[in-house]
Amino acid sequence: MAQEHQEYIQSKVNPILESLVTEVLLERPDNPVPFMVRWLAERTKQGKDSLSALGVGEAEGLRVEIKQLQDEVKELSDKLASTGQPPAPKAAPPPAEDEQTAPKAAPPPAEDEKSNKDEKEGKQEKEEKEEEEEEESDDDFGESGDEADFKPPESYWKKGQRGSVSAEAFGAFNIKQAFEPTVHPKTPEQESRIKAVLLSSFLFNSLEKEDLEVIIGAMTEHSIAADQRIIQEGDDGDVMFLIESGAFDCLKKLEGVEKVVKKCGQGDVFGELALLYNCPRAASVQATESAVVWELDRATFNHIVRDASSKRREEYEGFLKAVPLLSRLEDYNRMQLADILQQETIEAGKAVVTQGESGEKFYMVQDGELVVHKSVDGAEAQEVLVYKRGDYFGELALIRNEVRAATVVAKTECRLASLNRKAFKSALGPLEGFMSEKAKEYA
Repeated sequence: MAQEHQEYIQSKVNPILESLVTEVLLERPDNPVPFMVRWLAERTKQGKDSLSALGVGEAEGLRVEIKQLQDEVKELSDKLASTGQPPAPKAAPPPAEDEQTAPKAAPPPAEDEKSNKDEKEGKQEKEEKEEEEEEESDDDFGESGDEADFKPPESYWKKGQRGSVSAEAFGAFNIKQAFEPTVHPKTPEQESRIKAVLLSSFLFNSLEKEDLEVIIGAMTEHSIAADQRIIQEGDDGDVMFLIESGAFDCLKKLEGVEKVVKKCGQGDVFGELALLYNCPRAASVQATESAVVWELDRATFNHIVRDASSKRREEYEGFLKAVPLLSRLEDYNRMQLADILQQETIEAGKAVVTQGESGEKFYMVQDGELVVHKSVDGAEAQEVLVYKRGDYFGELALIRNEVRAATVVAKTECRLASLNRKAFKSALGPLEGFMSEKAKEYA
């Protein structure tokens, strides 16, 4: 394939393909084809009008008509077979003898005969056209469709082919290139600043030393003015950002109005979803004060960070969807939550939190059982609750800035997903009101 074709596929087709794959994997529809068509139509922001523009309505109508013609042909063939007469050949009008055995009681007048002949010839042409379409459909995308009438661009149909969430290659025409790290010269002082910020970021602090050095070398520094919008929701994204200083609001259109859905500060990252999933920007990001950020390109991020982050998100996906509390979050927020969760294994009999102590973490139970003991007015502590998979605790100390209200002890060996105070406020801040109300049930 020509180089320009490969470049077009890599720059234009693959980002849409991977975004579509992500949505299909998240929703897992029983019949993915209609889901994909709807998704692609919605992406154009034209709804049903875009389907009409693409010829979907016309093609669907033709398919229904062809199906009706097929049913009629089958019915005629069955009736002919029941009379002992062979079915009429497709290539020529049926003989007069066959006409007498047809469903009509009497031969039509000459003018009607001509009309009937034209109708049958039209049926024959449509049946032949259908056969050609099915052959083309099988070769191109494995689904019944009229390519001549559909008329979307070629890449539209190729979007339907499936890969994994992190797929970059879709065949021999798109072979993954060897990674050549980008290096932007920096002073020792700059390298030291970047490293300090990276080590405070959940997305980078677990990288090996060599990988960390590659990330540092590839980053570029940007000074951002207050009120400057650095990312626009819906745009394509080729870079992500790490905040060294300053603050940003993440804004998302909800019911036509932009609302702040998250606040970011030093050590936070944004823009990574577009790189992880090759999807459009999920939210806009705007500085609320002067800031300094470090930009990382797609190629370096994919090679060093994405594989590990994607695996982590896949591991947490099922668990987070099973937590009733998190059902109130959008998929976007749950995916970000997966990045910042820390996993802890607790031995049976060990206390996770102790009544009266200050609290700095919020916990969700992945596996195992824990018991809650509470002492009232200095009396002996009594067991009041049992926590199992999907339950959470520790939120009140963070919401109300109070000491722990009870002691939680592992009844069996447990796996917990935890958030520190800063991550809790950032990721679950919108749910604080709900959690406060819920807490009254066991206060």
